[in-house]
Amino acid sequence: MHRSAPRLTRILACAAVPVMLLAVGCSSDSDGKKEADTSASASPDATKSEPAVEAAKFAELPDPCSAVEAKTVRSLVPSAKSRNGTRSKSSDASVRGGCSWNGLADKGVKGSQYRWLDVGFTRFASDQTLGSGAARAGDELSKQVKKTEATDGAKNVRTEPVSGMGDQATKVTYDQSKTGEDFRFATIVARTGNVVVVVNYNGAGYAGSKTPSEEAILKGASMAAKDAVAAVADANAGASESPKATGKATDKATDDSSKKPSEKPSKKPSSSSKSKSSD
Repeated sequence: MHRSAPRLTRILACAAVPVMLLAVGCSSDSDGKKEADTSASASPDATKSEPAVEAAKFAELPDPCSAVEAKTVRSLVPSAKSRNGTRSKSSDASVRGGCSWNGLADKGVKGSQYRWLDVGFTRFASDQTLGSGAARAGDELSKQVKKTEATDGAKNVRTEPVSGMGDQATKVTYDQSKTGEDFRFATIVARTGNVVVVVNYNGAGYAGSKTPSEEAILKGASMAAKDAVAAVADANAGASESPKATGKATDKATDDSSKKPSEKPSKKPSSSSKSKSSD
């Protein structure tokens, strides 16, 4: 009995050897894995960041009701109900804005001439996810052109590029019948930097007065569009958006500013009617 005690001790000692070796082996594998993980995390590809998008050119929009020069408004809408225009609603004037003018010039037995003018602005910020303000504005320009071309009831639709107006511009002309009269329309959509400018100008003759020519309406729209594009640069003189692109979009493209209200007078005039205007 006394001799068996040392033998039992030797057996237990030998049995413990594989367990120790196993523990050493696991420890070695774990250390190797940690080294591999550390090596992978230090890879240059893991620390590479995306390049920042181009900063937006303009940070502000002009006052829409002052964007078209007063002399231009007088020329295009001579009997405007309000010389100061009617401002469209906007939740953020630095992102979106618009203004409109309309009036009926009564020429007695020669009939009456109706004119409508509106201008809308939409500014796009540069966004790391959505892209540069200029690229986003370019997409909006295309959308506005397609929307105009698809105007309900539009006839003789013609679309052409325009040169010398901002960075890019397109004109769309068409005819449309309203209240039994023939209207002529011209829409110019222009992009200057990260801002889209939409100008709508239309007119009609009432009580025997002739419908204005396409050339006259297009010329008027071009005058107003040039004023509006220049106003964007003036509003941003000495100011610009931060050179770093924002990480979150600050605006959403909608067409609220370019929606055209009814392009017709509230009541069809007679040859003897008198139009009312107020400053």
